[in-house]
Amino acid sequence: MRALLATLAAAAGILLAAPAVAQAPMLGEAETRRVLAHGPWPPAPPHDPSNRVSGQPAAIALGERLFFDRRLSGDGAMACDWCHDPARDWSDGFARGVGKATLDRNTPALWNVGLQRWFGWGGGHDSLWSQSLRPLLEPREMGGSAAQVAARVRGDADLACRYRQVFGQAPSSMDDTGLLIATGKALAAFQETLVSGRTPFDDFRDALARGDAAAMARYPQDALRGLRIFIGKGSCSTCHVGPLFTNGEFADIGVPFFLARGGVDSGRHEGIRQVRGSAFNLLGPYNDDPGGATRLRTRHVELQHRNFGEFKVPSLRNVARTAPYMHNGALADLRDVVRHYSELNEDRLHADGERILKPLRLDAGETDDLIAFLSTLSDTTPPFRRRVADTCP
Repeated sequence: MRALLATLAAAAGILLAAPAVAQAPMLGEAETRRVLAHGPWPPAPPHDPSNRVSGQPAAIALGERLFFDRRLSGDGAMACDWCHDPARDWSDGFARGVGKATLDRNTPALWNVGLQRWFGWGGGHDSLWSQSLRPLLEPREMGGSAAQVAARVRGDADLACRYRQVFGQAPSSMDDTGLLIATGKALAAFQETLVSGRTPFDDFRDALARGDAAAMARYPQDALRGLRIFIGKGSCSTCHVGPLFTNGEFADIGVPFFLARGGVDSGRHEGIRQVRGSAFNLLGPYNDDPGGATRLRTRHVELQHRNFGEFKVPSLRNVARTAPYMHNGALADLRDVVRHYSELNEDRLHADGERILKPLRLDAGETDDLIAFLSTLSDTTPPFRRRVADTCP
């Protein structure tokens, strides 16, 4: 009977579903399993054991206040939203970030930042709260100091009230460093809420999971062809894997790492130096994780020559909304990105590192299809609306 059904299905141009996994037209069983591995979405709300106020509503409210507070910068003119503008998908739209000076790297969007393991293009921080401190103190970004941040929290009645709600003591009882760390942890609690919404791909993936042919048919055919390239010929899902469409690690993809003012950006190589040398890393006294499991990834990371010129594999969620691309913002749009991989210059890749990349040699139709697929990884989340009441309740 099953052989007869298979013959009839083949004649109708439909693939018969395997017993355990439904299949869409054009997708084989192995392809189907690869597609299903990119979900479901959204995930459970992120929680960081190293941050004792992670997920707490009062901490989220305090973090939102701090995120938009320009008084935390050195000259009182710049807040976190200067570079991470909610109207620009929590980025700035520039090739390279612009703080007190033009920076060396593109400003990453903050979508789903709470789900990451390493932070910054080079992974120079091992927690979101530690990463949140860097722009506050960096002279070329906000140019503040621990003393200035602490003074703002102590001196503002609303911030001081919210601090007491979150941490159970008055900010006047804390030293400058303690208040700086608390600021970072509240900022992180807010940023953890920036989770992107469902996308056309998620609808297709879930329809595939439940075998809903009618719902699967609503997915654009060019996107479906592009999806097959993504998980097949392109091998894109080797690095852009899982529900977040990233393995969270670092890779050399042949993008030049020379700096505009001379010198080089060594990427992960310098990032490992930074994270190992930071007073705020997870090996230090500010980690709230009682079990210590969060310390393991930092304890075991080792500096290796192959890390030179490697940069973080970004998530592809909302990728169509967060141009320009790459660590230096060198690629203006998705067509440039696809062209980069299609015409990849292998001579730019490390000789001693992993060699999983090969030029894809896509034709015009394949290029259009891959772009169509990537475009289905973006949601239609409405612009962010401030959520915190005007005064501390």
